[in-house]
Amino acid sequence: MDFEKEINEILEVIPDCEKGRRTMLFSATMTSKVEKLQRASLQSPVRIEVSTKFQTPKKLLQSYLFIPAKYKDCYLTYLINEHAGQSILVFGATCNNVQRLALMLRNLGFPAICLHGQMSQPKRLGALTKFKAGGRDILICTDVASRGLDIPSVDLVINFDLPGHGKDYIHRVGRTARAGRSGKAVAMVTQYDVEVYQRLEHLLGQRLPEYKLAEEEVLLLLERVNEAQRLATRELKEQISTRDGNRKSRKRGGRDADGDGDGESRMRNEMKRGFYAGGSGGNGGGYHNQRGSGQAKKKKYR
Repeated sequence: MDFEKEINEILEVIPDCEKGRRTMLFSATMTSKVEKLQRASLQSPVRIEVSTKFQTPKKLLQSYLFIPAKYKDCYLTYLINEHAGQSILVFGATCNNVQRLALMLRNLGFPAICLHGQMSQPKRLGALTKFKAGGRDILICTDVASRGLDIPSVDLVINFDLPGHGKDYIHRVGRTARAGRSGKAVAMVTQYDVEVYQRLEHLLGQRLPEYKLAEEEVLLLLERVNEAQRLATRELKEQISTRDGNRKSRKRGGRDADGDGDGESRMRNEMKRGFYAGGSGGNGGGYHNQRGSGQAKKKKYR
């Protein structure tokens, strides 16, 4: 973020370095803007940094899942069901698709909650608190949750949408296998993501193993996921319509009634451009597999 203006405002009202002020500047990344702040704000600075080599945690088990794009939601549902009861982070590309996925999974009986940039800060903190406290097992999020969050117990990270930059992938999967713990990360790769995924492997310097699933088992969930998709799309349209109406009737200095600014209008514009479809096709329902008598029994996961 471009926080130079705010930093300068703070510096104007605090003592100068000559009067004994000690300043410490922390940043996860050293960009040109941060270096500019260093030159402007510090005198005789001492720079301390950790390794700049991008790498994933040693105890992180990474894999990729190569799937048809039209069944993407279905594979996600199956994957989440296979890890039912574990703490799961799912990363999506857009705020609107994240919201849709959370609604779809809830319609299938999964305890999912979303976190994205078009939510107000209190709502973001509420969602994060529920997830950290174990009130929700599944957090569907954008890259707003890929950095700066300390969530100690994340068992699985799913990259539903691959990030455009490999460094963003490093930050995403770094939400698990923290502080010496183990963890898993699965990248969902469609026929449209091959080039992006190859660049990712080049950055990592390794070829990831394939996470194999039997497609015939996955597609058993297709009908239920298709219905959940339809319900989620309808609910999302209703939410946007309702909140947009509230915003028009209760304007507060140009902001939404819920404090979200023009977030809902941006989400509505995404829907107009067709993002709500997610390009995901059909997906299956929330079932928990129990093995008994040599046969798999399906029990609805609540």
